[in-house]
Amino acid sequence: MPIPKSQYKRLVDVFAADIRAGTLAPGTRLPTHRQLAAREGMALVTASRVYAELEAMGLTSGETGRGTFVRETALSPAQGIDQQATAANMVDLNFNYPSLPGQADLLRGALRQLAAAGDLEALLHYQPHGGRMHERATIARHLKCRGLSVSAEQLLIVSGAQHGLATTVIALLEPGDVIATDALTYPGFNVLAQGHGLELAPISATDQGPDLDALERLCQSRRVRALYAMPTLHNPMGWVLDLKQRLQLVSIARKYDLLIIEDAAYAFLAQEPPAPLVTLAPERTVYVSGLSKNVATGLRVGFVVAPLPWVPKIERAIRATTWNTPGVMTAIACGWIDDGTVTRLETEKRRDAIQRQAMAREILAGLQYSGHPASYFLWVKLPEETRADRVVVALLQENIAVSTAEPFATSERVPHAIRLALGSVKLEVLEVALKTVRLVIEDCYGQVLREKN
Repeated sequence: MPIPKSQYKRLVDVFAADIRAGTLAPGTRLPTHRQLAAREGMALVTASRVYAELEAMGLTSGETGRGTFVRETALSPAQGIDQQATAANMVDLNFNYPSLPGQADLLRGALRQLAAAGDLEALLHYQPHGGRMHERATIARHLKCRGLSVSAEQLLIVSGAQHGLATTVIALLEPGDVIATDALTYPGFNVLAQGHGLELAPISATDQGPDLDALERLCQSRRVRALYAMPTLHNPMGWVLDLKQRLQLVSIARKYDLLIIEDAAYAFLAQEPPAPLVTLAPERTVYVSGLSKNVATGLRVGFVVAPLPWVPKIERAIRATTWNTPGVMTAIACGWIDDGTVTRLETEKRRDAIQRQAMAREILAGLQYSGHPASYFLWVKLPEETRADRVVVALLQENIAVSTAEPFATSERVPHAIRLALGSVKLEVLEVALKTVRLVIEDCYGQVLREKN
């Protein structure tokens, strides 16, 4: 028989008070649902409600096959999604904003050149929603180096890649649509999907990328509307799908009439990758990228490539959200494309990422990790039963910020892993921070072993 609501609420309050007071320490495994029901003389469904409410309060986490654990309450559940103000002495390995020496001087020069340009006054007025046609043509020319041959009419300028994803979702998807995506994927798309009422259906992974057989089974069992994919430099896993995988993915998309959203934010780091999905399935693919990672995160200029029949819908979504991309930012970006600055920065940042990735792999040798040799991030799987929240809080105490797997997860099963963003601090600072990361992981694993014994 279910216990009275007041008694059920009191049990939630007792657990919550013990967790907040530290009586139940972070990482403590709580009784199973059946054990709790038997101990308290309640129905199993009521015991499940107790744990569900504690999890909704951010105090516990349920892990399939392992049980229910006390969360580290000093750690925000949004760690890795919400970009908080970072203390001056904090080493940020959570967010990537790669920058090279001399980029501020580039901006000064660009502003002086823009001030002397003949069309400066035009930048004070509203711009076309999708960008001025000559600037769209400039970006289309630049995309040839990524294997894309598209017309200016197919390309729309947006305020960064995240805005490109948002306008694509607003224009082409409806609340309730099922979107197939990797079990671990870019947190910005997770937040966007939640805000638009989309249902994310996770695809399990292999060592080389998403399990495409699992994608096919999903499409056979559900009415899947679209697929969100990062075939070139996946965030956070670092995959670059080979041509065979891309052709299989496209075949499934055509068979089940899926819209493909191709996120290429980090694609510039991969040298000579296979053809983008948009070139393999141009009739159903929206390609989204921008200049945040390859130039500067403050330069909020992105672009969307779409089939011509979809362009007016996306253009209306741009109008509804920002009206148009700021003309000054777009003019600077296109000037840097025309004079070769963007290509040069991409080459230098690729070299920089390779150096940082090699350093991380050397320092973390022996740990389990996943990442591309030219990637600005590394996915580190923690040793058995080492809790990610404990590691992250211990690192925060060392003034190092990293992300857990939680913001990246689209399934209920969240692995104990951390993502290290390698591109935001100086090399000498990164080296010291990575050594600290290793020591903290080893110390936390040692604590697990001592607790077992």
